[in-house]
Amino acid sequence: MDINIWAVIVAAASSFLLGGLWYSPAVFLKPWNKAMGRTTEDDGHPAKVFGLSFVFALISAYVFAMLLGPEPVLSEAWKAGLLVGLGFVGASFGINYQFANRPFSALFIDGGYHTCQFVVYGLILGAWH
Repeated sequence: MDINIWAVIVAAASSFLLGGLWYSPAVFLKPWNKAMGRTTEDDGHPAKVFGLSFVFALISAYVFAMLLGPEPVLSEAWKAGLLVGLGFVGASFGINYQFANRPFSALFIDGGYHTCQFVVYGLILGAWH
């Protein structure tokens, strides 16, 4: 399959820009920490956290690009991102969060982030052939 690897790398990197904003103190950091029972002292080693996160972002962006095909239509690609984010990732988080007894606020924050992440993936992959 003819995948635009540069678009995949940019899509993966976009998740860091989105995540940096989404989980910033100005947006969802405080309610997310509260919902997860965390403090800022609970953060792991930054190199490990960011390194592994980028690997996972690359995997998800590449697999999503494979699902979209070599030249996805922009108007369909972002909608596919919305469906994947809500229907696959968000719903899967919902199952795990219920068994882990996590609050819905954490589900909405994390599921919302990943839904937006896949919409942005769709925008990038749909616009850049």
